[in-house]
Amino acid sequence: MSQANPFNPPRSHVTDLTDSLEADIDDLPISATWKKRFTWLKKAGGPSMSNLKTMPKAERKGFNQFNILAFLFGPFYYVAKGMWRKGISLFVVCAAVVIALELLLVMIGFGQFGKEVGYGVSAVFAIRANIDYYKKMVLGKMVGGRYADAQPLTEPGTSPYVAGESH
Repeated sequence: MSQANPFNPPRSHVTDLTDSLEADIDDLPISATWKKRFTWLKKAGGPSMSNLKTMPKAERKGFNQFNILAFLFGPFYYVAKGMWRKGISLFVVCAAVVIALELLLVMIGFGQFGKEVGYGVSAVFAIRANIDYYKKMVLGKMVGGRYADAQPLTEPGTSPYVAGESH
């Protein structure tokens, strides 16, 4: 008679949940241009673009990852697309980096190049916009925050601490 080992992990059927969590791109309420971009991003491996190097060269070059509207409008574009948290956080981080770089350039005598550093901020928004919108619309993630289906840790208006306990 063989006994079951109590230290074995329980047996269960584990499936890949990534496909079931993703929305069907064709059913999303977005334009055909965004559907084309999202389909390309899905083929490339999602936000990480892990399959990008395995894609045919013509298909890689056929897609433009640079979003001109995000380049021109930066955080306002993110707000318009409903990604205000990510837009504000990117703006704050980029502004801090620009200020630090401009101060450094002035200190080493290259102050005339300080104004051009601002174009880098616009480029950050332009390159990240498509990926962040993909995360929001297809993966259902709240960009710049928690997952869209995350539950609050406590009920609204209550404290997570029990009265009388010291932490």
